[in-house]
Amino acid sequence: MKLLVINGPNLHMLGKREPAVYGTQTLAEIEAELRRKFPEVDFEFFQSNHEGAIIDRLTAAKDAAGVILNAGAYTHTSLAIADAIAAIETPVVEVHLSNIFAREAIRRESLIAPVCRGSISGFGARSYELAVRYFDEEQ
Repeated sequence: MKLLVINGPNLHMLGKREPAVYGTQTLAEIEAELRRKFPEVDFEFFQSNHEGAIIDRLTAAKDAAGVILNAGAYTHTSLAIADAIAAIETPVVEVHLSNIFAREAIRRESLIAPVCRGSISGFGARSYELAVRYFDEEQ
């Protein structure tokens, strides 16, 4: 099974950026942990701070069984990413490290959730693991 994991803006700063909110693991450590826990999964990891690059990668995800997307702050602002998700057949699961519903009001609304298969938030790096388990069970 091939899964594409897309991370949006500022997630390359994990481990340094607000560790009380996002934890101390780096993005590379999260990726390595997923590879270790799910050796049977063919992961492709992609991170960009640019909305257009995320859209381009989403719309090119035809060969993946699914997409795990942490759109970062674009979750709350990007109709363009929501439109890209709606336009593809590949299922997308939205993930967040923090519980977005326990944060500032603007972070409680997800523009992408209505077009995603589901949303997982608040479990730190385990949010990604839970998304992988979903796709694994769907296969």
